[in-house]
Amino acid sequence: MGLSVAFSPVGYSVLSCSVDSSVRIWDISSGQCIKTLQGHTHWVYAVTFSPDGQTLASSSSDQTVRLWDISSGKCLYFFLDHTSFVRFVSFFPLGLILASGSDDSSVILWDISSSKCLKILQGHANRICSVAFSPDGQTLASGSGDSSVKLWDINSGKCIYTLQGHINWVHSVAFGSNGQTLVSSGDDNTIKLWDIKTGECVKTLRCDHPYERMNITGVKGLTEAEITTLKALGAVEE
Repeated sequence: MGLSVAFSPVGYSVLSCSVDSSVRIWDISSGQCIKTLQGHTHWVYAVTFSPDGQTLASSSSDQTVRLWDISSGKCLYFFLDHTSFVRFVSFFPLGLILASGSDDSSVILWDISSSKCLKILQGHANRICSVAFSPDGQTLASGSGDSSVKLWDINSGKCIYTLQGHINWVHSVAFGSNGQTLVSSGDDNTIKLWDIKTGECVKTLRCDHPYERMNITGVKGLTEAEITTLKALGAVEE
């Protein structure tokens, strides 16, 4: 089962990673697997190319982040500072820094040239599901199982804002091209747009649930489990 894919910023190749512990590089034109990268010892959750397309990073439930050379397929470095599953990795826009988010509730910034930990960003109360750099590389966003999004200053490592609004896990975060807007999506079935300067939610996007606003008050024959499920799908009791 594949868990993540990524397009190369140069050329015609795609990355994939899987529960079989491997990372694969695919040629788009031929549809053939060019290389299979082995080294992780458990599920590989995320893969990403460096901005120049020369290296790739992968993160795994073996608690490591690995940096690979695209040409040779060799592992250049592996990072060990996380203490639980590593869910996500993201490159700094200039490729000098790598960010990783883990089930240990931390985000770590890594210096690619020295393979050393630069900073550990702590403040979330649950796993980190997603991380993303702003286009100018000065801010990092993290989405967490604690239902919040945090914005971090890369230079100081301090949290600038904690964005509250989701009521369940936040699985994905991404910056707009102008760097002024952040989008997040969560298990609460909403997508939220945030103003980076103020930390305020400017818009919430949501599709209706299958049973949105269906009134089940007094309906007979439903078990408690069924009522709970219907409410989760939008039904109401008044």
